[in-house]
Amino acid sequence: MSKIFIDTNILVYALDVNEKEKQAQSRYCLKTVLNGNRGVISTQVIQEFHVTAIRKLGVDPLISKEIIHSFSKFEIVLITPEIIDRAIDCQIINRLSFWDALIMSAAESAHCETIWTEDLNDGQIIQGIRIENPLNP
Repeated sequence: MSKIFIDTNILVYALDVNEKEKQAQSRYCLKTVLNGNRGVISTQVIQEFHVTAIRKLGVDPLISKEIIHSFSKFEIVLITPEIIDRAIDCQIINRLSFWDALIMSAAESAHCETIWTEDLNDGQIIQGIRIENPLNP
């Protein structure tokens, strides 16, 4: 089975009680990749999750820390200088924000075939990786 890179917004929506439909969809998606042992995240995603959960959702930092411990069930890509270097090239070539390009490069380094995100164009293929928004109605 192919690996799927999970962007921060999917993890955040899994906690967001103000977005019930997206919360349910995100939880279903996460359960699916965890059951198949196909989920991949990066250290960037973990950091963004923590900041967003605290600022946007008002999650207590210690609760966020506990949730982050559960992320060990995913394959985790450590952002290295080499990944940053490839992200800069991806940013230039594909005209992406640096942060989106860093997601692309992390997914590429883990040999993911798909990225689940709301932040890029659904159906687009960048660097051979298909972008999917699993939260589309």
